[in-house]
Amino acid sequence: MIRLAVLSGLSGSGKSLALRCLEDMGCFAVDNLPVPLIEPFVDLLDRSEDQEPRGAFVVDARVREHLEAVPAIIGTLHARGDVRLTVLFLDAADSVLIRRYSETRRPHPLVGEGAVGVGEAIQRERELLLPLRNLADRVLDTNDLSPHDLRREIREVLSEEAAPASLHCQLVSFGFKYGVPRDFDMVFDARFIENPYFVPALRSLTGKDPEILEFLAGKPDYTEFVERLHDLLSFVMPRFVHEGKSYLTIAIGCTGGRHRSVAIAEDLGRFLGQTGYSAAVVHRDLERKARQEQQ
Repeated sequence: MIRLAVLSGLSGSGKSLALRCLEDMGCFAVDNLPVPLIEPFVDLLDRSEDQEPRGAFVVDARVREHLEAVPAIIGTLHARGDVRLTVLFLDAADSVLIRRYSETRRPHPLVGEGAVGVGEAIQRERELLLPLRNLADRVLDTNDLSPHDLRREIREVLSEEAAPASLHCQLVSFGFKYGVPRDFDMVFDARFIENPYFVPALRSLTGKDPEILEFLAGKPDYTEFVERLHDLLSFVMPRFVHEGKSYLTIAIGCTGGRHRSVAIAEDLGRFLGQTGYSAAVVHRDLERKARQEQQ
């Protein structure tokens, strides 16, 4: 089944932002797709190796004389048994659109084509797009929507089933003695947990080694901390997705970034993967000591 989103609406209503949101959701996204290429575009998606190919395109007043053919093409796509089609129309009040144009200083596409000034161009555009507006599965009023709100509305309208995978997580272990990472969304301090470094037989090992994991598993502080982190992530991750967040970096620190933080980052990476999120684990300082010794 091909999942296809058609975006239309008034110039200045937020179509570019909405299209970028769809691209972040995994759609092959095209702005101002020429009308004769709509069906070839869908056929191209059909030849994709993806089990459920996703596509999105914008069609609006910029296509000019080809606009009249769009309703019939949408009807044809609806009739296909292999396309799940959603038509979204973005709208806003004339005063809001005029203000947005004055702020961006971009020319309206219909100014100079039988319209004098932005206000008249908007009225002409409304007339041209009325057939598409009538075909829309949902009309979104963007008058009072921030970019953040619009992204959330787009996700809700399309009932994005693969939302967890659209949030890419990076788990970074580090040592506080080498400084806190610059870019992170959440940071956790594991230095209160008993340090394997002070056990001579464990000092040269890392948080990936079974001996370290066995040592930490015997510490109530470690097991409770990890369980609480699982609960926290179970709570916040769906809410980050709902808010339209695409990337999340979680930093876990211990003294040297070699034992406790490494073990916790590995555990959280497995936990997120098991719950359907894309998670990459990076150990910033794991090999730092070895490199220093080589130098």
